[in-house]
Amino acid sequence: MNNLSALPTGAPERSVSVGPGSPEPEMVTCWSEAGVYGNGSCPELKEHVHCHHCPVFSAAGLQLLNRPLSLEYRAERTRQFSMEKEVRDANTTSAVLFRIRTEWLGLPTSFLQEVTERKAIHSLPHRRRGFVLGLANIRGELLVCISLTHLLGMENSLSREEVRRSHGRILVVQSEGVRSAFPVDEVHGPYRLEPPLLRPLSSGWASSHRAYTQQILSWQNRVVGLLDSEFLFSTLNQSFT
Repeated sequence: MNNLSALPTGAPERSVSVGPGSPEPEMVTCWSEAGVYGNGSCPELKEHVHCHHCPVFSAAGLQLLNRPLSLEYRAERTRQFSMEKEVRDANTTSAVLFRIRTEWLGLPTSFLQEVTERKAIHSLPHRRRGFVLGLANIRGELLVCISLTHLLGMENSLSREEVRRSHGRILVVQSEGVRSAFPVDEVHGPYRLEPPLLRPLSSGWASSHRAYTQQILSWQNRVVGLLDSEFLFSTLNQSFT
């Protein structure tokens, strides 16, 4: 056991028990009486400056960590480990939810690399049309910025110049080794897609980006269109080549 015989001369022999029926010796707590937490009369303070540097304090700490577990603690931990574990559906996935103007969309989290603050988007020469807005400097790397409002054919979409100025966040995504950026207005973050909350695309879904939507998610009294990532990135990769 730890040797506590190094108690400084003249220090009070105040101690506390480490547990009922414990075979361990009582633990010295001289620091609360004669040490820095007491009246400061311990002569060892001249050498150690603070009780934390004293071997008596270190030995008491080890004794505290090595003390026998109480019956109450054992019972509580046994109860916790014996509880039935919640089993999640292995088929569940997650999507990052984001807003463009008034519409909420979702993209599989596996494609997301980071979300950044608003960045300046610089237009490219001879690319004044289409959904390519230009380039943005993301951590020293120039990434092509894509206007989802134009790519998805969203109704009443903003002009390209308005999209460059109005976005609040940028989603950095990667597919097949190609990194690109999507300016959006708001990002909720990753959300676990539980099967009961999902429903297939119905004939009543009249959104302009129906061709890119795979499923519908009911979330916080909103309808979120989960994008078909395969179709979306296939369209992008074809446009880049």
